[in-house]
Amino acid sequence: MLATLVSNAFDKPGWVYEEKYDGVRLVAYKEGDRVRLFSRNDIDNTSRFPSVAAEIGKLAAASLLLDGEVVVFDRKNVSRFQRLQRSEGQAVYAVFDCLYVNGEDLRRKPLSERREILEKTIPASKILLLSRRLAQNGVAAYKIAKRRGYEGVLAKDLSSPYMEKRSNFWLKVKVRQEDEFIIGGFTAPTGARKYFGALLLGAYEKGRLRYVGKVGTGFTEETLATPHRKFAPLIAEKPAFVDPPRERDATFLDPKLVAQVSYQEWTGDRKLRQAAFLGLREDKRPKDVLFPGSAT
Repeated sequence: MLATLVSNAFDKPGWVYEEKYDGVRLVAYKEGDRVRLFSRNDIDNTSRFPSVAAEIGKLAAASLLLDGEVVVFDRKNVSRFQRLQRSEGQAVYAVFDCLYVNGEDLRRKPLSERREILEKTIPASKILLLSRRLAQNGVAAYKIAKRRGYEGVLAKDLSSPYMEKRSNFWLKVKVRQEDEFIIGGFTAPTGARKYFGALLLGAYEKGRLRYVGKVGTGFTEETLATPHRKFAPLIAEKPAFVDPPRERDATFLDPKLVAQVSYQEWTGDRKLRQAAFLGLREDKRPKDVLFPGSAT
């Protein structure tokens, strides 16, 4: 189930307001002692997060399907995608929904019931964490998230079923300016830099890939090398952008890779200002990367 982005914090009766985490979204399947962790695009992440899988394997439920996000917290207890990418700290599974337990399908039950079952199923530990609710009032929750430096707030309708699609029953309000963008190409390196100069970024709007700017900062030698290794089979003769940039040294790619990027703001012509690369998002499907405000 995916949340819909809204511009402003709000408060509604019958809604709850949770911390929005900055990590990798995974569903956890447990059958007996066997546990598997899968991303939204069906990549098996079990071997990447063995401590999470082992902790879920200890749970009493014979069968279980959980929805949550693997995160790494900094010293201020704020989740940071970069720390997770670089394995800088303990991976924690923040669990926010329970879809099946002991053979029972819970998806049509309201979120209020699913959360109650989840709280009985998941004991608190250093590796498993129930998603944190910030305040009963949505505006107050946003202020808390902003003060603490969280990525944002997830607002959820307690009466909602679980739906395998983007829904207005779950809404998100951002605090930090971070988002996912599709890598549609790259420029040649200059000076002492290796591999490439900048990534050319895009997002879908009404089914067409729009160019949103480039990112050339925030890289280490490893984070330059890792994307570059994936470029060769994706090199394309023509740009996938409907409005490609005029870059003399650009190499265009099939739109298969997704990057996490922080930025200061959007310019008047809908381009990113002061963008910085945070990492690749292997858990995200390119078709789900939408231009802010775009519905499809």
